[in-house]
Amino acid sequence: MKLYRNMTTPPAPPTISISPPVDFVLGATACCMACIFTNPLEVVKTRLQLQGELRSRGTYTRHYRGVLQAMVAVCQADGLRGLQKGLTAGLLYQGMMNGVRFYLYSYAEDIGLTQQPGGTVVAGAIAGALGALVGSPAYLVKTQLQAQTVAAIAVGHQHNHQSVSSAFENIYRKEGILGLWRGVNGAVPRVMVGSAVQLATFAKAKEWVKKQKWFSDDSWLVALAGGMISSIGVAVAMTPFDVVSTRLYNQPVDSKGHGRLYRGFLDCFLKITHKEGILALYKGIVPAYVRLGPHTILSLLFWEELRKLTYYYQHH
Repeated sequence: MKLYRNMTTPPAPPTISISPPVDFVLGATACCMACIFTNPLEVVKTRLQLQGELRSRGTYTRHYRGVLQAMVAVCQADGLRGLQKGLTAGLLYQGMMNGVRFYLYSYAEDIGLTQQPGGTVVAGAIAGALGALVGSPAYLVKTQLQAQTVAAIAVGHQHNHQSVSSAFENIYRKEGILGLWRGVNGAVPRVMVGSAVQLATFAKAKEWVKKQKWFSDDSWLVALAGGMISSIGVAVAMTPFDVVSTRLYNQPVDSKGHGRLYRGFLDCFLKITHKEGILALYKGIVPAYVRLGPHTILSLLFWEELRKLTYYYQHH
């Protein structure tokens, strides 16, 4: 399994050999572990991206004025546990999306697709798109749960789900099975772009860090610095898609399951830029960037350590 070797880290030592199905589980587990630490930033990002949606109705109030202020506001309204809203759904999403993405990219390597010109980017985009498709229901529930809060600081539509299971049940009962994939047309391009940009930029960013001689070549700090630099490009490329995706996932629907605010990806994109300005597409970019770096590095760290432990117990 070589996905993170191309995306976020130098190749693992050749003596460690793990089967793709096992790497599927280990990679998904590693990303879930990272999610525990980065979910508070995901909550803040979701609130910032929904803020301003009701401006045209004359009900807009700016509750969140930045990352730190937003964290304080969430804690004051919902307690410290409020920063971990949607965590269960987030873990489900990370496991499903990254598990599928890891496995498909590994398969692309096995058939030689990544050896073709531009094959790494193409394989990463395809794997990301299919991973997003599989994980879309969990992302839908995660977004709606993270948006929920007390009326005083509420932004966006409030779905008032009681739990993850009740959220799935309510969506299925009201909108049918296809309702669980509402907003997927925003999620697929978001993950496609993120995967492609990450694959294309990380290796070069790491090479540049090595040339600067800031750290020894074998230091884990090289991967850390390279990941943070690469995540700038990922955040810039992904955030507009992320804002649109968040709005599509969280909007209310009518009795037929059609969105009441947006008809689809393009309609949402145009309404945001027309009513809130082009910069509205970059709402939440600071927490998005702050989250991407730590999430990448933590995922890498946990994945490598899990692989080492698995290899050790397999051979001892």
